[in-house]
Amino acid sequence: MRIILVTGLGGAGRTTVAAATALAEARAGRRVLLVSEDAEGVEDTGGSAGHGDLRVLRPEPAADFRREFLALQARSGTALDLLGAAPFEDAELTELPGSRPFALLRALREAAGGDHELAVVDLPPLPEALALLALPEQLRRYLHRLLPPERQAARALRPMLAQLAGVPMPAQWLYGTTARWEAELAAVQAVVEDPATTVRLVLEPGPVATRALRTARLGLALHRLSLDAVVANRLLPAGSEDPWLAGLTAEQHRHLAELRAGAGDALHELPHLGRAPRGADDLALLAPARTGAAPAPVPEWTVEDRRDEDGVLVWHVPLPGAAKEELSLVRRGDELLLAAGPFRRNLPLPGALRRCTVTGAGLVDGDLRVRFTPDPGLWPRTS
Repeated sequence: MRIILVTGLGGAGRTTVAAATALAEARAGRRVLLVSEDAEGVEDTGGSAGHGDLRVLRPEPAADFRREFLALQARSGTALDLLGAAPFEDAELTELPGSRPFALLRALREAAGGDHELAVVDLPPLPEALALLALPEQLRRYLHRLLPPERQAARALRPMLAQLAGVPMPAQWLYGTTARWEAELAAVQAVVEDPATTVRLVLEPGPVATRALRTARLGLALHRLSLDAVVANRLLPAGSEDPWLAGLTAEQHRHLAELRAGAGDALHELPHLGRAPRGADDLALLAPARTGAAPAPVPEWTVEDRRDEDGVLVWHVPLPGAAKEELSLVRRGDELLLAAGPFRRNLPLPGALRRCTVTGAGLVDGDLRVRFTPDPGLWPRTS
């Protein structure tokens, strides 16, 4: 099954493009799920005439927050009773800031488990979307650092260890909750990293569109996500006799030419309808090209062995659009902290590099090349 994640600049029409994409694919005979809080003009059709098999999943952050909070409260009931805490009831819980991303991630996991052929997911604007897609991996890393799996394996010895150490040990509910969170986050991360999951970027040609495209390509490359299309939305008609409209069109098309140069064949152009889209018929006019073609493969992060040449290994990390001055590297144990523009990621080092020392890095045509020197004794030289 394929998943298309739709994001873009705020106000560029990403929700409309997500709905139009889902509707067009359903009308072409595919079983489609649209995940969106705000999409209008589409509804569950269940294969009704003219609309195809289109299902709509609308995340509900408030209900999702209440359900998860009450479940956590129930699992930790014994500890709360010992503390004399008064439990909350469903009716008095109010959604907290930050609960919306988790509801969307759960919806993404649910979308991957259905019997449809394609899921189209309406994501938040670009910066928030990139942070959201990176969240499962980041949270799993935090859990592993705070409560390592090897310590969880010793939980049966907890009472004895508590007596020997003289300090309280983590309760069983904490281990159980951590294991459940780990499993859920791992499932969502697997969906994000699946080669069949791609990102569709929606932009309205203008002064910030080209910069947004560059930023998106860099962030997606750092998190190993494939950009399947760039949608230039709300294009004004050329040839107007109105000087004011002709001036706006000329400026928009200058920026459109910049997008063409940056996106190449991935660019899809959609017209401005002259009004807000109303209903399925308008959405049918705004669907990008069909998605039947296989997604472009994500570039491999390869390790080049140069021991015979100069005694080093070179790790190739593709970062299209990156500039040397916005890159920084820091080695932390078996990880490499890589900052690229506004993005940061902790990269676990491949096994061959964990006993090596970083000796340099360079950027060649969007390809970050990190040089490692093997520690003595890793590969003994032979005569």
